[in-house]
Amino acid sequence: MRLVSSPLYADVALSVYVKVKALASRPEGCQARTETIASYLGLSGSSVERGMKQLRRPGPDGVVELFTQRRTLPGGAGQSAVRTVRSMSRMEAFVWLPVAAAENLTPRQLRVFALVAYAQARGIALTEAEIASCLLHHSGEKAGQALSVTAASAVVDEVEAARWITVQRRLGARGRNVYIAHDLAPEARADTPADVCGAAAGVAETAVDSGSEGPASSQVGEGSGSPVGEGSLANRESPRTDSPDDGRAPISPAVGEVQVVEAAEAVENPTAAEAPSEGEGGVALRAGEVSQPCSKRDGEKRSSKGGGSFRSSYTGPRLALSAEIYTVLEPVHVLLEQITSDFVVRKIAREVGRQLREGTAADRLQHRLTARLAKVALSEIRDPGRWLLGVALPRWSCGHQDCEAGIIWRTGAACELCAETVQDRFAARQREQRLEQGLCVWHGTRPGPSGHCADCELEAAIQHPARFPMAREPEGPQRSSCGGCGCLIFLTGRAVDTGLCRLCREETDALASVEPAAPAAQSGPQPCSAYDGAGPCPRRALPTRSVCLTHRSRELAGVVA
Repeated sequence: MRLVSSPLYADVALSVYVKVKALASRPEGCQARTETIASYLGLSGSSVERGMKQLRRPGPDGVVELFTQRRTLPGGAGQSAVRTVRSMSRMEAFVWLPVAAAENLTPRQLRVFALVAYAQARGIALTEAEIASCLLHHSGEKAGQALSVTAASAVVDEVEAARWITVQRRLGARGRNVYIAHDLAPEARADTPADVCGAAAGVAETAVDSGSEGPASSQVGEGSGSPVGEGSLANRESPRTDSPDDGRAPISPAVGEVQVVEAAEAVENPTAAEAPSEGEGGVALRAGEVSQPCSKRDGEKRSSKGGGSFRSSYTGPRLALSAEIYTVLEPVHVLLEQITSDFVVRKIAREVGRQLREGTAADRLQHRLTARLAKVALSEIRDPGRWLLGVALPRWSCGHQDCEAGIIWRTGAACELCAETVQDRFAARQREQRLEQGLCVWHGTRPGPSGHCADCELEAAIQHPARFPMAREPEGPQRSSCGGCGCLIFLTGRAVDTGLCRLCREETDALASVEPAAPAAQSGPQPCSAYDGAGPCPRRALPTRSVCLTHRSRELAGVVA
């Protein structure tokens, strides 16, 4: 009832919710595509998408009504999504609605039917003004405003004309109308004395009308219903709620078709009830569905509305496969003979034909069917049709057209793309296992205090070696060694030309000023002219100096000091 009473959900959201929840109650869940759901409800695909969008979007209270799970086959092809609805708590207000009503009524009419069914289950006396307050404009200038009582009366008349509700006019307290909701439209119900709703409909037919011409429901200010807040008290107890908790009742097919019983006819198309249902069980199903158990006794035959024998409306030739497709399916003929649904056989034939048209060789298909059938036992295949469509016929490989389950069909070599995919999946599983065990993801060893294992630290050291600081050149003028004494000097001024320090230059200048004959008179190395302690220094003097290297160093040290 959250979807019915809330003004944030459009009428189409309720119809989509009822259909999706019914389909989701099956063992395989709701796997129908949007186009399929739209065809069931008689709506456009865009309307169904709009309803699903509102159901998937969180409401003001953060509640999401519909969940969608996308699926993809191993080959990469997409499948229809699996849709589920949220689980309701016992504290929430709810009402059970028949799936056939969602298909037979428009979204706005279904909303009115839900209001009447809830009021009937709770024993609430409902008025037309209260019905109008729950019907809103969802587009145009009046978006968000409630419908008028006249417009709501017209919707009630349409639901009554569809025979989903019965309006007992002026039979309630203070002359108010009494609304009765039916589990099934009276046209599709059994005409028996125990039929409570049928009896109520008979009472409604004998009710005395007001005698006024025009619409059956009351107009504004002229009907039995009073404005909101002035309605009569509850005057009728509901004997039961329409709940499927009784396990003895047959399970609904959840695709919108009503159960076929004696003297029954369809809701919309009376001639559709004469079509035979597939399998035994007395439930009308679409092609390919499994019939549910029926409460009828074994051997009891069903009859048409006129009481004649039950015959099929189709009298044409039986389904036949082409010779090429039949030859391709030769390895699985034993399973093909077990399929009783022509719809499933036709779907298998179309799948084989599609693959042949796309370039798949016939011998390749035969090999695929033979190999996959050899991997399972026939006793393990419970549904041959589903196994052929979902296991045997699909191509399991990568995107390469010539790849067949990891083997190149023309050459017989292993497919490199499939091998890489297998390796990637193995590596992903191995990483997940190592994460669960607390090991290093890459090496499988225990990490150290730093959070990395020894192998990871070694690889990091190899990839990023430590950088040692390089020797920095001192700033300033260029430095060099003196050509005379070997000390370190700055190459500035005259030192750039001579390559000598200041003392060496002075000595050189002093020697140059002496007459040139003096050096010639001296021959051979000269002893040092300095004194070492008490006596003269025994060392030889430098070629350009009168002292040895030791005393020359002392002289330089004294000058610097």
